[in-house]
Amino acid sequence: MKAFRGHPSIFASDRREEKQAELEVKRLTLKFGGITALNEIDLSVSTGELVAIIGPNGAGKTSLLNCITGYYNAQEGQIFFNGDEVTNLSTHHLTKIGIGRTYQNIELFPGMTVLSNMLLARHVHCNYNVGWASLYSKSVRNEEVHHREVLEELIDFLEMQSLRKQLVGSLPYGMRKRVELGRALALEPKLLVLDEPFAGMTLEEKEDMVRFLVELNEAWNQTMLLVEHDMSVVMSISKRIMVLDFGVKIAEGSPDFVQNHPQVIKAYLGDTSKID
Repeated sequence: MKAFRGHPSIFASDRREEKQAELEVKRLTLKFGGITALNEIDLSVSTGELVAIIGPNGAGKTSLLNCITGYYNAQEGQIFFNGDEVTNLSTHHLTKIGIGRTYQNIELFPGMTVLSNMLLARHVHCNYNVGWASLYSKSVRNEEVHHREVLEELIDFLEMQSLRKQLVGSLPYGMRKRVELGRALALEPKLLVLDEPFAGMTLEEKEDMVRFLVELNEAWNQTMLLVEHDMSVVMSISKRIMVLDFGVKIAEGSPDFVQNHPQVIKAYLGDTSKID
């Protein structure tokens, strides 16, 4: 299927500062009782980068995403976004300043339509309260029209035109993952955080998702931080990869550097074979 070639109003701003997405994590440490889930992790993501985090099960990948997106509070270290410290801020606050996320386990409302699920994400861009909405003034109507236009553009981009009125619970698993991506994009995030977006997908569904993410990154300069277990996908789309093992960063660099790094090979395979 061909890539989207519609209007770039959502994905690319004329004002570069609106898309600024500089993330910096400094010496972040997270503990659960006597267990250290993350040990002095450093990470930086620059505007327009697609950075992947990989590692064996239990390495701390999702824990790091949870700290960055406000679900976990780290005991030590700092997180900065566009120069401002955001360590341990609430998820809602982080969403408002431009950090959007998808989840390892799909977090959608199965009894609602595709369009309704995506519309929920637009609340962060609402400039009216319940009182103003009840009056349904011209400004409220205009804003609602804008929200609908944003969603329709996303639905076109993700090739879900025939699904907009379908209940999410009736969709195949892979398509629900696509809806979740759409809802995250409806936030118009400066930084898009993706937790295993390819998990449970068929080969064709993965190919479509790769196409969407590559277009977002390369054509619209969408900054992304990705956790994924499918190494073939990670190596093909990532510009830089960080590897965790037991909560410690053991390697970071280009895909070629990482897949040939002896500590990475040992963490995955326990021998000197290369990762396929």
